[in-house]
Amino acid sequence: MGKIELPKRFVSKYPHKFAKGKQRFLCGKRILPAPITGREKLPDLIDRVFLAYNAARLHEACRLFTEKMLEPDVTVGLSLAGAMTPGGLGASSLIPLIKAGFVDWIVSTGANLYHDMHHALNLPLYRGSPHVRDPELRALGVVRIYDILLDYNDVLMQTDHILRQILMQPEFQKEMGTAELHWLLGRYCARFERQTGLKDASLLAAAYRAGVPCFCPSPGDSTIGMNVAGLELRGSKLRINPSRDVNESTGIVLDAKRTGRRTGVLLVGGGSPKNFTLQTEPQIQEVLRIKEAGHDYFIQFTDARPDTGGLSGATPHEAVSWGKVDPNRLPDAVVCYLDSTVALPLLTHYALARHKARPLKRLYDELPRIHRMVEREYWKRNRTL
Repeated sequence: MGKIELPKRFVSKYPHKFAKGKQRFLCGKRILPAPITGREKLPDLIDRVFLAYNAARLHEACRLFTEKMLEPDVTVGLSLAGAMTPGGLGASSLIPLIKAGFVDWIVSTGANLYHDMHHALNLPLYRGSPHVRDPELRALGVVRIYDILLDYNDVLMQTDHILRQILMQPEFQKEMGTAELHWLLGRYCARFERQTGLKDASLLAAAYRAGVPCFCPSPGDSTIGMNVAGLELRGSKLRINPSRDVNESTGIVLDAKRTGRRTGVLLVGGGSPKNFTLQTEPQIQEVLRIKEAGHDYFIQFTDARPDTGGLSGATPHEAVSWGKVDPNRLPDAVVCYLDSTVALPLLTHYALARHKARPLKRLYDELPRIHRMVEREYWKRNRTL
C-alpha cells in the first residue's frame, strides 16, 4: 500500500473572497462521538450522542429547559395533550417535575385528568397490544387506548361512580373555574392515595399538594365534563365558567411579567391545551390592551406538521405573528418532532439530574389575588368598548 501524507491542515487551493465568512457556520461541535459503551449515564449520553436531527432538537430542549427555563425568576407553564396519564407519564415524568418545582401551572385535556383518577383509586390499567380484535374487546367489557387495556366495569364505570359521588358534595355546588374544580378533585385523589397506600400515583393529587393550578380549556370534552352535565340534570348546582380560566391563566403570565420575571412554556403535544397556554399573551395584548412581547421560552414535543395549517404543528415563528412568543427570544424556542412518550421521560430525567429542585410557587393559592389584578388592569384600559 502506498504511503499518503495527510496535510497538517486543510486549506483550499481556490480561495474565495467569502472564505472567512463560512467560519460563522463551521464553528459548532464536531460530530465525532466516542462509541457507546453501555456504562454512560443518560444525561451524559444525551449531551454527547444526541447531535443531529430530532435527537439534537431534544438535546437543545433539555438544555434550554434546564439551563434557562428553570431559573428562579421563570414561571413555567405545561400543556398536556394526548393520552399521557393512561400511559403512565403522569406518575413517571410529570409528578417528579411538579414535586421538584419545575412546573408552575398546567393546561390539560380533560381526558388526562379523568384517567389520572384511575391511578388515584388504585384501579389497574394494563399493557396490551394494538392488534387485538376490538369487537371481541367490546363483547368482553375491555376498553382499549391503543395498546393500553382497562376493564369497562371495574375501572371505567367504577371511576365514574366515585366521580359522581364527589361532584355532588357541597363544596362543588356552585360556579367555578376548572382550576378550582381540579384542585378540589385533587384533594380527594390525595385522600384516595392515602387510603390505598399509594404514593405519587395521581397527577391531580400531586398538583393539589404543590399548589399547581390545572386548567382544562374544553371541560365538556371528557368524562369529567360528561358527568358534570349528567349531574346538572339531577339538579346539581355545579357550573363551569371558562371565562374564569382565561382570566386566571392570563393573570399568571401578567403577574410574572409585571414583577420582572420571565415565562416559559413546555408544550407536550398540541391541540387546545397548546393554544390555551399560548393565548395568555394575546389576551394581555388584545383584550387587556397592555403592551407585551410574548413568552420568553418555548419547547414543544409534537408529531404534527406545520404545513397542514393546524395549531398543533404551528411553529414558534408563526406564534410570533400573534404576539404569543417574543421575537427577540426565538433562539430560545425549540420544536422536537418526537413522540411525547419518548421525549418527556428523557427531559424529566435530564432536568432532575442537572438541576436542583426549585421552591414551589404555589400559584393556586395566588389565584384570587391574580384575578383581582386582571380585573383592575382590564378597567384601566377598557372604560369603553
